[in-house]
Amino acid sequence: MFSPRDVYGVVRPRSAEEVRTVVRAFARAEGGPRLQALSTGRNWGLGSREPARDAVVTLELQALDAVRDLDVEGGWAIVEPGVTQLRLAELLADTDRMLNVTASSGHTSVLGNIADRGVGLRRQRTLDLAGLEVVLPDGELIRVGWWPQGERPGAVNPQGLGPSPLALFTQSDLGIITAGVVRLLPRPEAQCVLRLGFGRDRLTEAVDELRRWTAQGLVSGVLKVYDTVSTRSYGGHGDEYLAHLCVDGTERSVAAVTRVVEEEAARSGLFTRVLRSDEQPPAPDDLVARALERLYAGDPSRNETMLRSAVGEEAELVDAKGGGWLFFLPLIPFTGRAVARSQELLARVHAETGVLAGSTVNALDPDVIDLVVSFRFARTEAGAARAHRALDRTYELFAEAGFHPYRLDSDHHQWVDRLSADPGARDLVRRLKQTIDPRQVIAPGRYA
Repeated sequence: MFSPRDVYGVVRPRSAEEVRTVVRAFARAEGGPRLQALSTGRNWGLGSREPARDAVVTLELQALDAVRDLDVEGGWAIVEPGVTQLRLAELLADTDRMLNVTASSGHTSVLGNIADRGVGLRRQRTLDLAGLEVVLPDGELIRVGWWPQGERPGAVNPQGLGPSPLALFTQSDLGIITAGVVRLLPRPEAQCVLRLGFGRDRLTEAVDELRRWTAQGLVSGVLKVYDTVSTRSYGGHGDEYLAHLCVDGTERSVAAVTRVVEEEAARSGLFTRVLRSDEQPPAPDDLVARALERLYAGDPSRNETMLRSAVGEEAELVDAKGGGWLFFLPLIPFTGRAVARSQELLARVHAETGVLAGSTVNALDPDVIDLVVSFRFARTEAGAARAHRALDRTYELFAEAGFHPYRLDSDHHQWVDRLSADPGARDLVRRLKQTIDPRQVIAPGRYA
């Protein structure tokens, strides 16, 4: 229930060559609608398939769903926009490689999420991107970054030689992505996921302790902390914060590091419980813990149960019939003080609007947290209006605190300029757009 846009039509190409044909046709037209490309359209909580501007024709790329090449030894796959994370993960099952998957539905696009700079269970997904095939606004097809050539493709080198244009095409309206080279991670020999509970009164100290463990190399992948509201959103019954911490490596290293974490947790006196996935598996109704245990291992097959719990529908019906769902996605410092401040701001939003947000900490490294803030609401006009007021207020309060979003929804594209560190940099991007796309063939997106 974001603001609806004027969409004049839908085009569904079946190949990169058909994308080029469509783009050339629009490039020849004078003063007509512009093209808005999307992968599978499942950008839930941020506007789904809704464009950021009016007067567009959407170019839906679901039918470009080929896995063009897969090199397990080299650690990469070439996929098209319609390839879902579940499909690629299934192709990698029983190999020594895995995909850096997200906690969203397995039926979401790998490239779509990477292009919007999403976050997986292992790291930010832009780090998974090695190369892109892009159709430019005049219909020319180019490949940027690293692309395998011949029988001996060599080592993956996303930056190449000289200035790298690869990043120009993420969160971008400079071209239409028709394929990408996605890096695949080595599959750990062993893994253990620990669940650590702590009370709200220990939030600051517990987060600082978790940060220390992350900085000292005790944590594998993205450490996650769910608050009580977020836990309940996914079917849980927790009355405290719950951290999920992955340890992986060889059998011996996992055993040793897990023991160290348990000892550190006991010594700190901050945690009410410490449960190990190998000794105390999650209960059948603990949807979050059961899904995360597989997600750290590159398997999104249990994500659909979390999705149904959150929005009440399967992936193909979320937009038509699912419950209301909004996201706000800021980056904040990995400190207990910053996390506590974020909770204070969300409590203020609740007091002012009556809408209670859930939040999940995703620790990307020892310094940065991706904080996923979610608003659930009834899909009525009144419910949607309250939720969107809460979202607007969250943008304002978090910006004042210096906690800026790294992804935007379709209603908040104007925040690109409001949050820009340097107007000159924004002007440079617009000059690039004018140079590459003087006819404005591709519609301005969320980040234009």
